[in-house]
Amino acid sequence: MTSLPEDPLSQISEDDRDMAVQRLQDAYTEGHISHEEMDVRLDQALTANTHSELVSALASLPAENAGATSTIAAAGGRIRRRGTWRVPRSVKAESAFGRVHLDLSRAVFEHSVVDIELQLGTGRAKSTVPRDAIVDVEDLRTGWKDSRYKTRRRSRPGGPRIRISGTMGFGRLKIRHARR
Repeated sequence: MTSLPEDPLSQISEDDRDMAVQRLQDAYTEGHISHEEMDVRLDQALTANTHSELVSALASLPAENAGATSTIAAAGGRIRRRGTWRVPRSVKAESAFGRVHLDLSRAVFEHSVVDIELQLGTGRAKSTVPRDAIVDVEDLRTGWKDSRYKTRRRSRPGGPRIRISGTMGFGRLKIRHARR
């Protein structure tokens, strides 16, 4: 779960709830909790309204896997990921002058929410996302050009949520949904 605010009585977001459910499912898969305990905790997480209620559903679970972040870096040139590849929970792409192309159209998503952080100087970035993906670019700061992304009118439920954040100096981010 993302860092919790100072006020434990504050309302939770759907992202917080989704991340809690994912953590409970991961804990069950890894054998940290029983099936019965997972059912009880899932009910708590799905009916929680405040952060303190959500924290109690996640009590005594092992810490999140810190190794789930993948950093891709290059001073110049091109950074490219395409084809079938496993997308970690968090991806960080850093480049001073190069281009970044992340093709997620055939990627394997193990997490319902994926965070992509871009730290680019003058290069541009392009991302192809699955048809049913929900993309959020609100936390991306651009210095020169705005990102090019139009939210899909119709999106099938069940797709991954991709949150893109970071800083782009003089480049532009272009996002498109895959056609197949």
